Amino acid sequence: MIDCIAGYHLNPWTCGIAKFNAILAKHLGVPVVGLKAVELGSYRRPLLSLKLSEFSPPDIADLVVWSAAHTGQFELFLHAFDGTDVEKRLVASAARVYCGNSELFHQLRPLHADAQELFCPGTILNPQRFQRTDMSVFTFGMAHKIRVPLYRRLRDLLDATGRSYSIYVSTALHENTSFDGSFVVRFEELQALFGGHVYFMGYLSDTAVYNHLMDCTFLAAFFEKGYRANNTTVNAAMECGCAVITNLDEHSPAGLVHMQNVIDVNRCDRLPDTDETRRIGQAARTIAHTEYGWDQLVAQLRPVVRS
Repeated sequence: MIDCIAGYHLNPWTCGIAKFNAILAKHLGVPVVGLKAVELGSYRRPLLSLKLSEFSPPDIADLVVWSAAHTGQFELFLHAFDGTDVEKRLVASAARVYCGNSELFHQLRPLHADAQELFCPGTILNPQRFQRTDMSVFTFGMAHKIRVPLYRRLRDLLDATGRSYSIYVSTALHENTSFDGSFVVRFEELQALFGGHVYFMGYLSDTAVYNHLMDCTFLAAFFEKGYRANNTTVNAAMECGCAVITNLDEHSPAGLVHMQNVIDVNRCDRLPDTDETRRIGQAARTIAHTEYGWDQLVAQLRPVVRS
């Protein structure tokens, strides 16, 4: 009996095979482990579910050593096959080989007598329908800057309205960074805070972001110290006429005033009603276009022409 699923990448947020492995493991009632955990652990019949082209050369070498030492003691689910010598050696060492599609099966059947043609079902980890609610909050930013305490304050303010609401969370990443365990933990904290109210949207195009900003009740954007004039997230929302819930300090733009053109979460004792929210959004749009728009920036960068 298979007693674990062993994979190379383990983060289902960033890897399709990792997501497949997580769902398969849940259905089989076994854990997902890394390949090094297989090497060091006490699993008797691991199923290696992988695509070898994702491996680094040192990790390929380690896998070859491990598979040779455990010939006939593991099963193999291949998601791709390039015909390399290393792949052939791995296939030969497996007790049973599962092929993710018909093409793989026809490639691998001559190499292993116990090759079996299979498939990969859909991999939607969170099959949620968006629920229609009275209010919607859109929030997005860099993955490692989720300020959970301020979202807790936001939840309390939303709950106090007595109205239904939904939270839509999108994200972005700086170049050369990736989702890691800290982001997953923080997002899971948001799920715990908001329960079924929260939906993770992943990466969104500018068009998708624009439509969310045009349709949502509030944009929530929280910062370590406070909102700054060069934060394009908040500026884009204000340009769209969206009411922004954020945190302000002495270095935030001087033109922003709590409950006039922005909502300071630290000063807010209640969220505005529908008419107030609309007025705040309109005031935000005005100041964004008259004081913090592209025309104003360009005007200050151009040299003054004297007659």
